[in-house]
Amino acid sequence: MAYEFFYWPGIQGRGEFVRLALEDAGATYVDVARGLERDGLGVPAMLALMRGENTSHIPFAPPFLRDGKVIVSHTAAILLYLGGRIGLAPSHEDGRLWTHQIQLTITDVIKEVYNSHHPIDEDKWFHEQKNEAIARAAIFRRDRMPKFLSWFEHILEANSAGPNHLVGSFVTYADLSLFQLVEGLSFAFPLASERELAKLPRVTALHKAMADRPRMKAYLASERRVPFKETGIFRRYPELDG
Repeated sequence: MAYEFFYWPGIQGRGEFVRLALEDAGATYVDVARGLERDGLGVPAMLALMRGENTSHIPFAPPFLRDGKVIVSHTAAILLYLGGRIGLAPSHEDGRLWTHQIQLTITDVIKEVYNSHHPIDEDKWFHEQKNEAIARAAIFRRDRMPKFLSWFEHILEANSAGPNHLVGSFVTYADLSLFQLVEGLSFAFPLASERELAKLPRVTALHKAMADRPRMKAYLASERRVPFKETGIFRRYPELDG
């Protein structure tokens, strides 16, 4: 049975981290909100679950995943659920939990990235909080981005089991998520990201290794890969880079 994946069809957002895992694993899945309404798919099908139709486990917001009768929401929880099932997590508990912890840290970075362009109110436009965003982004570029990225570099250095892997000797969903984080930061903060990545050879090597994986390369070149744009988590505003 195919996994049913639910996320907004027009943006990468938090859902892209799940898509990358499904695509790289070659898992069979239906991207529900991108489907046709006449087939019972599309955004209305996603909203129906969010209203609690036919489930008591009501997701607060996408992304979420349905596997038969099981519904899992939140990116890190979905990946924790999927990891072992699609071959992208260690088989032992310690490794699974460590991979999950890394993913939760990536979740922390994502929140800070979003707050860099929407520091006051998520419902207001960027230009309505531009001065606050400039101040917040400066702190993110100066302090938070280097701190997070250097932590990933340190983990890669400490993992003696295999190069270009955060956990163990094979690819996990955390590796794919770090790839997506670097992609997003490079889009949103091209100048600051280039400066930081120049200091981080292991993070840079992991990013390249993930991009070169056959299924990843095919997905990234396909129409299924939604481009970065100014409506997702990672948004390019020149005023926020430097």
